[in-house]
Amino acid sequence: MPNRLRGEIAACLDGRQWTLVLTLGALAELEAAFALDSLTALAERFSSGRVSARDLIRVIGAGLRGAGNSVSDDQVAAMTTAGGALGFAAIATDLLQVTFGTDDEESAEDPGADCPFA
Repeated sequence: MPNRLRGEIAACLDGRQWTLVLTLGALAELEAAFALDSLTALAERFSSGRVSARDLIRVIGAGLRGAGNSVSDDQVAAMTTAGGALGFAAIATDLLQVTFGTDDEESAEDPGADCPFA
């Protein structure tokens, strides 16, 4: 079971429950992917609320790899989740919130809670 205090979340992708975490390595991967020079710039980029599908793929892919899963961004792009694009946005939002300390335990939804094979 993921530990939100360690920045881990659960997400249901392709009918399977996965753990995601943005480790320092995963955050560095995102800084490079978005050509940013700091964690502050990374947080500011996502706090605007304007994200592309490619952004979601990169964040979710980095989170999966940070948790030790061997998954490429191309594999993430082919995955499905409940709620479609909004479901992917919810996963990325939850991951970023728990990573950057804006997680509200009581109001946070668990994107992996309804996974049929969890």
